[in-house]
Amino acid sequence: MGSTVHVIDIQAGGEGASVKEKSEVQASLLAIISFLREKKSKYDMRKFIHSFKVGVALVFVSLLFFLDPLYKEVGDDNAMWAIMTVVVIFEFYAGATLGKGLNRGMGTIAGGALGCLVSTLGHQVGGIGNSIIIGTSVLIFGGAATYCRLTPSIKKRYDYGAMIFILTFSLVAVSGLRFEKVIEIARERLLMIVLGFVICIFTSLFIYPIWASDELHDSLISKFNALATSIEGCSEEYFTFDSDEMEDQPVVQPIANFNSCKSVLNSKTKDESLANFAKWEPWHGKFGLSYPWDKYLKIGEILRELAATILSLKGCLQTPREPLQALRHSIKEPCEEVGSSLAWTLKELGESIKKMRKCKAETLIVPKLKSMRVVLSQMVTPSKLAQVENAADGLEIASFVFSLMDMVDKLEKLAKEVKELGEVAYFRQS
Repeated sequence: MGSTVHVIDIQAGGEGASVKEKSEVQASLLAIISFLREKKSKYDMRKFIHSFKVGVALVFVSLLFFLDPLYKEVGDDNAMWAIMTVVVIFEFYAGATLGKGLNRGMGTIAGGALGCLVSTLGHQVGGIGNSIIIGTSVLIFGGAATYCRLTPSIKKRYDYGAMIFILTFSLVAVSGLRFEKVIEIARERLLMIVLGFVICIFTSLFIYPIWASDELHDSLISKFNALATSIEGCSEEYFTFDSDEMEDQPVVQPIANFNSCKSVLNSKTKDESLANFAKWEPWHGKFGLSYPWDKYLKIGEILRELAATILSLKGCLQTPREPLQALRHSIKEPCEEVGSSLAWTLKELGESIKKMRKCKAETLIVPKLKSMRVVLSQMVTPSKLAQVENAADGLEIASFVFSLMDMVDKLEKLAKEVKELGEVAYFRQS
């Protein structure tokens, strides 16, 4: 009987352990699923979609090898150019793919045509004259195209096309083949490049297109909201004082978050790239062919200046609070009102761009900014600063107020640019 009871105890213990193991496995699976969901949102599903689209394009272009009739017609060497075109020009954004493909096509056509002309002229001269003509042509046209690549306006949009022109022209000009053979090779390879380009454009534009214009538009709006939140945080932290019950605590916990300001300051390169890609994109959604993306860059530049001004407040927030509490109390109410008005103005300007409606700059925003400037100027008059016993304390308060005045000036410029954007982009009336 005892042994029987002993066996039953072991089995019960085994079942309990099994249930415990199952629960642990389920908990682990749930943790893995939640981790994958977090990563999916963190790293953006668009990267997986782009990778899938590149794979689809490579499958389409590989049919040149898989299908015997096409392979016999095209040949091994020429089919490689189609695959190479897909790999080289397929970019993350649809506009970047279209721009790079058009650059490659224009560079190939111009370089091939000019190379054929130089090669033909050299063969007609013959002898040592052939080498002189080809060498001189490569020197002149290669050097001129390289010089053009160094021009900022050309480098920004046509650098890849200029590079392909140099490559194609040099290869065709120095090939040494007869004119008829050069024309045949150029025609076949151009056909393969066009085929690869068409596959890339079809895949990029018609299978979940990723628009650089949408990202630039959303990124600009997020900058407005981020800077508005930073201003609110700075104002709240600057005028937060230790209570009597917490005198033992050294300082209050920081409220202002300057990471968003640093992110805005470091956004120039990305914004310029997105604007360049957006200019190549066709008409889609709410953006037309001649949409003023340069205005987005001007607005972004002012936002970066504003972010730098907000970051300058960090020194004011790190000064000792105890000696300045009375002074800060004296300017708390008007400064907090100005800070909330600045944040509201930023959000209002960002909302007008988001909804693509004209902002009420002259009737609502500019008068509000002018009244803020009057309020701030009255707080730092020489007579009031002279009443401060400690000159350093007066300088610290004046520094904070002048930073707010600088923000008001920048917001006035910003409101003007947003108003002009609404006019040239034909935003609707609110």
